[in-house]
Amino acid sequence: MKQTLSLVALVVDDYDEAIAHYTGALGFDLLEDTDRGNGKRWVRVAPRGSSETGLLLAKAGDDAQRARIGDQHGGRVGFFLQTDDFWRDHAAMKANGIEFLEDPREEPYATVAVFRDRYGNRWDLLQPRGEA
Repeated sequence: MKQTLSLVALVVDDYDEAIAHYTGALGFDLLEDTDRGNGKRWVRVAPRGSSETGLLLAKAGDDAQRARIGDQHGGRVGFFLQTDDFWRDHAAMKANGIEFLEDPREEPYATVAVFRDRYGNRWDLLQPRGEA
């Protein structure tokens, strides 16, 4: 049996602003944007070249959900963006206004740096060892 984690929901405050951020500043592809009625949309984005997992941009529907925007992981890194060229993507992201919370560092497993998306969610940008 094969199973795949296809989507991870990310609570956002506005669909269009989220799409602009993830497709613009992070360079993701917009895979789907379908109107579901009553102000709801099914919006999927994914890193370029990704074929297995993407993000479902889910607009907060109440105060409890709005309170979670940007802090869905309790201040920890909750997303891991793996790349085949760390320095290319690091430079492009910085040029697009992405805030890195640290200088890039070399770890035994990868070149890595933590950044924050427009909502405050923490991400690792990483290039595993052996991927050049």
